[in-house]
Amino acid sequence: MIRARTASRYALLSAVTLLAACSGDDRDPVAEERPPSEIFQSAEAMIERGGAEEAAFMFEEVERLYPYSQWAKRAIIMSAYANYQAAQYEESRSAAQRYIEFYPSDEDAPYAQYLIALSWYDQISDVGRDQGNTIEALQALRQMIELYPNSPYTREAELKFDLTLDHLAGKEMEIGRYYLKRGHFSAAIARFRAVVEEYQTTSHTPEALHRLVESYLSLGLTDEAQTAGAILGYNFQGSEWYEFSYTRLNGENLSPAVVGTGWLTRLYRQVIRGEWL
Repeated sequence: MIRARTASRYALLSAVTLLAACSGDDRDPVAEERPPSEIFQSAEAMIERGGAEEAAFMFEEVERLYPYSQWAKRAIIMSAYANYQAAQYEESRSAAQRYIEFYPSDEDAPYAQYLIALSWYDQISDVGRDQGNTIEALQALRQMIELYPNSPYTREAELKFDLTLDHLAGKEMEIGRYYLKRGHFSAAIARFRAVVEEYQTTSHTPEALHRLVESYLSLGLTDEAQTAGAILGYNFQGSEWYEFSYTRLNGENLSPAVVGTGWLTRLYRQVIRGEWL
């Protein structure tokens, strides 16, 4: 069964063909008789007029009609771009991945990888929904940074990588707060610990440490609560979250201090050695 948007593409081409026939020109606009340069230029003009979806189809036709040519090479990357502009993310990724497989060392390969990352990044949903696209975006951005560290797109990929991490940390925090509010302290601790250990460079880390103080105090685990407060004070002493934790600990006649031998104590020692943050 032909998908609706694919069918609409063919409907568009049929309409154009009909108009051409009425004007005395019975050539199909993407027929073999048209040179690739003409199809390519028509597709570029179509993008400028806002017809990205139709332009993507025409670029794909260049690749189909003139395989292994330089026009086909250019058409693949332009197809990825046009599909991305049309919010046809799966098609964009397919073309971009094909370009990387065919031309891994080409100057446009970093851009193809960046388009793959962007196609996932633009589909990131809010923190209340499934984060599958967020994880895919994170992986694609990491691959972009690792494979092409010196490309013009790497700096922006790094910024989006940080924002994506922050998004995932926000999801953990949302779930952790949910458990904390309902008195499921162990489940809450697992979520806040994930933020501290896996997303420590994000904006959510100070709150996660404070919530650990709250959770551990609620369970009567004062050693862990004091140590979480000490880490919070060491790294974010000027934050409101440290003030909240200090007040909460003080209310229990406690103070931020490294106590015991748990995971937070080990983490604190890593902080002192400069292996964290």
